[in-house]
Amino acid sequence: MRKPDARSIAYTALCTVLIAICSWISVPAQVPFTLQTFAVFLTSDLLGPAAILSVLLYLLLGAIGIPVFAGFSGGISVLLGPTGGYLIGFIAIALLMSGWCRLFGEHLKSAGMLLGLLICYLFGTLWFVWVYTRGGNTVSFTVALGWCVLPYVIPDLLKIALARFIAARLRPALKGVLHP
Repeated sequence: MRKPDARSIAYTALCTVLIAICSWISVPAQVPFTLQTFAVFLTSDLLGPAAILSVLLYLLLGAIGIPVFAGFSGGISVLLGPTGGYLIGFIAIALLMSGWCRLFGEHLKSAGMLLGLLICYLFGTLWFVWVYTRGGNTVSFTVALGWCVLPYVIPDLLKIALARFIAARLRPALKGVLHP
């Protein structure tokens, strides 16, 4: 791994901002429809291992109260709330994509994104059930999947396709600046 330079640090910060801006583009629902998963996929595709830092910075900014989450929200309460598991699941996407690309290269990147999304769904849904039932409510994992995952599968698959398309167009312009 090469030593980060000013440009790669700037791109990491820029991708952090992109995730935040995309989280504000939202359609309200139990778990809001946002473009932040698109931004996490695009960041993971372009930055490689540095995407982990972008996602962590995004979550840290939100945790300290900067309104970078959906609905211009922020604070540790969002991360500890019912949808916090999906936000924390973004780390899994970035981590998985970093290792996936080392193992399989560019050829199977979409499959890695799909696997990362499934892990994010699993962690987020388990978190949702845990938080929801702590409040005295009852919900099964299957019902939570119906609320929190099923409505988002097709939009998220489209986000993966869009992220791959845009990354393929941006990569030549950013050659030598981003990960190989």
